[in-house]
Amino acid sequence: MILQALVRHYEDLLERNSISPPGWCETDISYALYIDDAGNLTHVSSVKTEQLRSKKMVLAPQKMRVPAAVTKTSGASSNFLYESSKYILGIDRPKKTKQTEKRSIERTPKYFTACKDLHCELLKDVDSPAAQALVAFFEKWDLEIASSHPAIKPELEEIISGGKLVFRYQGKYIHEDEAIAKKWQEHYWGKGENPQSVCLVTGKRALIESIHPPIMGVQGAHPAGARLVSFNEPAFCSYGKEQNFNAPTSQYAAFAYTTALNHLIADREHTASISDTTVLFWAEGAEPAYQGIVCGAFFGKAMPYTKEELWQKVSALTKGETVTLDEAKLDPNRPFYILGISPKKARLSIRFFYQNTFGQILKNVKAHQDRLEIIRPSDDNYLTLPPWRLLQATVNMKSQDKTPKPQLAGDLLRSILTDTRYPATLLNGVVLRIRAEQTKQEKYEKEARMRVHAAILKAYYLKNEHPDVPKEVLTVALNTESTNIPYCLGRLFAIYEGIQKAANPDLNATIKDKYFNSASATPTVIFPILDNLSKKHLKKIRTTKTGLAVYYEKQVAELANKLDTSYPNTLTLPQQGSFQLGYYHQYIALYQKKEEK
Repeated sequence: MILQALVRHYEDLLERNSISPPGWCETDISYALYIDDAGNLTHVSSVKTEQLRSKKMVLAPQKMRVPAAVTKTSGASSNFLYESSKYILGIDRPKKTKQTEKRSIERTPKYFTACKDLHCELLKDVDSPAAQALVAFFEKWDLEIASSHPAIKPELEEIISGGKLVFRYQGKYIHEDEAIAKKWQEHYWGKGENPQSVCLVTGKRALIESIHPPIMGVQGAHPAGARLVSFNEPAFCSYGKEQNFNAPTSQYAAFAYTTALNHLIADREHTASISDTTVLFWAEGAEPAYQGIVCGAFFGKAMPYTKEELWQKVSALTKGETVTLDEAKLDPNRPFYILGISPKKARLSIRFFYQNTFGQILKNVKAHQDRLEIIRPSDDNYLTLPPWRLLQATVNMKSQDKTPKPQLAGDLLRSILTDTRYPATLLNGVVLRIRAEQTKQEKYEKEARMRVHAAILKAYYLKNEHPDVPKEVLTVALNTESTNIPYCLGRLFAIYEGIQKAANPDLNATIKDKYFNSASATPTVIFPILDNLSKKHLKKIRTTKTGLAVYYEKQVAELANKLDTSYPNTLTLPQQGSFQLGYYHQYIALYQKKEEK
């Protein structure tokens, strides 16, 4: 199902002329080698262009459409019409030690010979001046003087740095020559001696691909690429079949799904990274506007319009209405796909794959964001909380490794997209962080972190209902009418902390640092202590700020009436959630009112 969806996406992209046809690929090219009719190298020129990278304009290799890349193995295997310097020129950057330098020099001719044999074999009978010039180049190129060639020497360091090289002849790139391109196409479809079988993806009988092309650019994967479908160990094989003949996939399907995957990964504007998972998403028809709205609504990425405008369009789509965005009409019934992949050595593993209509996916995302909605601190300008912020709230920010648990990331995204119960590991992670973290942080960092924790508690118990956490405490802002005992205790704790801060403004630590965890677990032990402390603090406040003391006394009296001056011996884990929500609501109500005044 996954491969079929990717093949369809490739065909949609091909129809929009947004991707390379079979047998071709897009790759980064750094330099062009100019040759004449006799195959002489006349000069070398950089083809790098200025590109925006990390908000800066830098010189970067240019994307070109060239013949499809070969599958690299431990031996020498050359691409056609483009390669690095060690293949095309027979020169490579020397290693640091004498031993490795010697080995590098000995191996270089092997790569050049593989490149030369490929080009001479394919181009020897091609009726094209460009083809004959290229054959002449390989036949006369001298490895002994390659690094000192007058065209190479000025750019030697850059050329051998690993960038790809192409050929240029009479004002035109050789890979654009029609006769050469036709020859490559014939070679591509007729290559190898692989058997024919029924393709598991297309259902048609065709030549089977033995080794699928690599997937490039996945976060944490091998720089040389990783494979989604691979049988690289004897234990994976059966019935005497080797490599990918165990899961017969035609050459066309293997090329199509890998090309589509590489295209999706390379489009960084429309991808997201959650823990070790790279999340890709696309709509049937390959219209990029669908990806854009999911980027903003689900992953919180910057958009060319305001959040209010975005959510207006999302609301309309969830109601089944057609919306115009970036001059494209978005159909809520359009099939939409979301794929999560993560690295595993030289292979890729599927974290999740989800497909539904575009409108239903947005409806599930909006329901999730509605559950997360909670009053924000005055300095917090984030309207929504994307998944990465939820996962970050389960991580110890003082630890060296701040990566959320991969399993939790996959479970959370799956629950959001399918609108099902949140994973219990999300609640456990948040509770552990609330208990472990202290308030000795910058005010903004502390309040922003508190907001995420409270939002997760609210969303979790709204979806995973529990009798000890009634809906009257799962509100956006403070519910002064609630008589829920744990919620009122949380409110009372926030007021006691406010009294302490008013009496001692310069305190580095408050009662929250010392008593919060025990107060939420065993109120009957801690709250009498807090009562006595608050009376001493109120006495101190009354000497300078009588009005403020009266305000706090009224707040305490109101909650005391609801509690009936009795405290429960212990609170369960869900009841502690109510306590924590009551504390957060009351904390924001206390301090935001002062800032507004």
